[in-house]
Amino acid sequence: MTILERKKTLEFLGKFLSQFTDEGIIHKEGIPFNDIFFEPFSTLIKRAHEQNGWFTKKNVLYATGSWAKVLQSDKIDKWFKMYDFNRLSQPKNVGVVMAGNIPLVGFHDFISVLMSGNRIKAKLSSNDKLLLPMLAKYMEHVQPKFKDYITFVSGKLEDIDAVIATGSDNTARYFDYYFGKYPHIIRHNRNAVAVLTGTESDEQLLGLADDIMLYFGLGCRNVSKLFLPAGYDFNKIFKALLKYKDLIHYQKYANNYDYNKAVYLMSVDKDVRDSLLDNALVLLKKDVHYSSPIGVVFYEFYEELDDVRKIIEQDKEKIQVVVSSAPIKNAIPF
Repeated sequence: MTILERKKTLEFLGKFLSQFTDEGIIHKEGIPFNDIFFEPFSTLIKRAHEQNGWFTKKNVLYATGSWAKVLQSDKIDKWFKMYDFNRLSQPKNVGVVMAGNIPLVGFHDFISVLMSGNRIKAKLSSNDKLLLPMLAKYMEHVQPKFKDYITFVSGKLEDIDAVIATGSDNTARYFDYYFGKYPHIIRHNRNAVAVLTGTESDEQLLGLADDIMLYFGLGCRNVSKLFLPAGYDFNKIFKALLKYKDLIHYQKYANNYDYNKAVYLMSVDKDVRDSLLDNALVLLKKDVHYSSPIGVVFYEFYEELDDVRKIIEQDKEKIQVVVSSAPIKNAIPF
């Protein structure tokens, strides 16, 4: 299969997904194989929520719409130019163990294996097992050669040449034990952090609200920890977070919020109780750790930005991404 054939398949997939965005499900004319896939995929979005309560229609459409934006010709070209695909003499069988914390979280691994000219053996998470096989079928209709390159595995991963696996710190140890003999990428727990200066605009803070609350905060790129200047006015953050005030009416989220609030308020540690801030939607808790529970964001004060830079460098293996407008190495915008 040529690079051009692979690229064109992604472009067609992007056009198909452009019908499923946060603006809603909107049928478009001229999309290849729409007569076969549009209605079934629309139905599958509903089924995904029935199968996993965290996969609301809004969250699934945000994921599919985000992929539609990047699976465009110029962006695919820019991505492909970063790599030398001629180095691969024969396709390898790459086993991919996928997470299921947010919709289509394994999709980037999926297309990376295929676009590099390799075959994928994908082991889906039980929490996200419906959407990706349908998109794979769409790719096979666009380019039938992909039928020999895509396999979904329900049991043990066998006959593989390399492995990509994503999981918790505990499962990563399991992956290391079983897959350490293969060339591998094994991902552990990671979280995103935000570094604020107190000078952020309302627009930037609304962006921070997205970083915290999208997907109920379940993604590794969701901000779960805030570094704040001493004396920071929390009302600024709470005001921005009210953009997501309707989430408290979603039972699964509300149950987690209520449970964590009760645990913290009953803590024997007076510092925990005194540091807890609440706007009836999100709890802010002073904590040096990174991985906060659902409905909770940890925070920590700093005196100098250099102090934060040192902490981030020291803990870089625990941090997925840094969100900030401050001059922090490799930081991305809100």
